[in-house]
Amino acid sequence: MNDNTLAIFENYKIHRHYDDQNETWYFLVIDILQILIQQPDYQVARNYWKVLKNRLKKEGSETVTKCNRLKMVAEDGKMRLTDAADPEILLRLLLNYQQEKLQKVSMPLVCPKIKMPARRVVR
Repeated sequence: MNDNTLAIFENYKIHRHYDDQNETWYFLVIDILQILIQQPDYQVARNYWKVLKNRLKKEGSETVTKCNRLKMVAEDGKMRLTDAADPEILLRLLLNYQQEKLQKVSMPLVCPKIKMPARRVVR
């Protein structure tokens, strides 16, 4: 079954590819992050992945190195190389995302005397 299809989840498109040899589905990382951060703008999710990917690389995370570069159909209809991951790697990315959010929320609770920097709004 060599199948490149779109899945729909809560009105978000998820590009996926089935690898017959490994019998594994690969999903476009940006599509999954777009759902995770609830961002309808693909470009914002792409930039988020770019920043996260660089930070994880600097930390020596194996998660990023295990993402595969696959050719998938882009919005313009052309085949382009993009980061894709199997469910195990996606779960690691999800856990990393949740841990980051948890740290931001829990820090003021654990250390109430430490003032968190004000978040700048860029317009």
